[in-house]
Amino acid sequence: MRKIAMLGSGFISEFYCSAIQGQRSKDKVIVAASRSEQNVKKFAEENNIEQWTTDLDEAINHPEVEIVCVGLPNYLHHEVVLKAAKAGKGVICTKPLGRNAEEALEMLRAVEKAGVFHGYMEDLVYTPKTLRTIESIQQGAIGKVLWARSRETHPGPHSEWFWDQEQAGGGAILDLACHCIEIARSFIGKEHKPIEVMCWADTQVKPIEAEDHAIGLVKYSNGAIGQFEVSWAFRGGLDLRDEVMGTHGTVWLNHFLRTGFDMFTAPGQSGYVAEKAESNSGWIFPVADENQDLGYNHMFTDMFEAYETGNAPQETFYDGYIVNAIMDAAYVSVKSKKWEPVVLHDWRGAEDGDSDTAVLEDYDDTYFLIKQEILPGGKKKIILKDKASGKIKEVHE
Repeated sequence: MRKIAMLGSGFISEFYCSAIQGQRSKDKVIVAASRSEQNVKKFAEENNIEQWTTDLDEAINHPEVEIVCVGLPNYLHHEVVLKAAKAGKGVICTKPLGRNAEEALEMLRAVEKAGVFHGYMEDLVYTPKTLRTIESIQQGAIGKVLWARSRETHPGPHSEWFWDQEQAGGGAILDLACHCIEIARSFIGKEHKPIEVMCWADTQVKPIEAEDHAIGLVKYSNGAIGQFEVSWAFRGGLDLRDEVMGTHGTVWLNHFLRTGFDMFTAPGQSGYVAEKAESNSGWIFPVADENQDLGYNHMFTDMFEAYETGNAPQETFYDGYIVNAIMDAAYVSVKSKKWEPVVLHDWRGAEDGDSDTAVLEDYDDTYFLIKQEILPGGKKKIILKDKASGKIKEVHE
């Protein structure tokens, strides 16, 4: 049994507690900490946590705590992670790791210097569909990944601090693109270096300083492109979709809004539907098991099993740092309206330097294969390119 200190008593900590104390059924949050006495007391009661405190230091340094789980607002991540590392405690932190890459790198260096376990809680790379897709891609099912597109949009986050640019560090990019970027990295291959970013963002609807909508492209050293689409202004609930295109196949994923579970309930009825659902009557789209479908169960199983075996989890603080660096480049690009380099002071992947996306398929020694298709009537058409002359020709069989 792992003994955990939960820092935070808000929306995300509810999910964390439910998954931690549910999936493996042997891990326990033994102390909860939050800045609000009213909130943390209620949180502890509802989640069967014996001890609670408004002193974050007290929870971090609790003598029985092995792992500190950070579910706090973004502006507190850096401070509490450094304290957990100093206390010699394992630490797992919600996304984004830092408000920027500088904070994230300091956190990474602190846990590595202290030699403590660290995990980056990027739950959406742990959804069953995503894990299965990553496995299929690694087995070569769709060939070389050329393009990975990830979308997360909804009407906006739950707590007031998200809407304050200083506390949050940014808007929809920092809140949502962190998910999308890491999903694309996982599909493309995290060994490939992110090179540059082109991003558009604007504040279209919300009366805030930060962006409420953004679209970005991330170019990788192997020529692949990661695309993110994020919004705090989308109406209709939480929309989570991914698409991966390879040289020999395609994957489409829909995780939340329309997954084949539709329900109609007459007006006047009520009840919880799903995260960020905008209505609880009429046609609604429930989620069968949010802990499972959003990846929390698999994430904590991976984290705690890695802790027990002395291995690194699938997502570490290093991944969080890379994501922060990509988002930093995105914010620079929003202002410059140009492709901007991803600045990495610590890169541990491949130096493949292959920016050529071309994956040419031989037809024979003379020709490249461009395309082949079956025509009406069953005949086959093959389009070829002469390797020497460059001439294109058709062959009918």
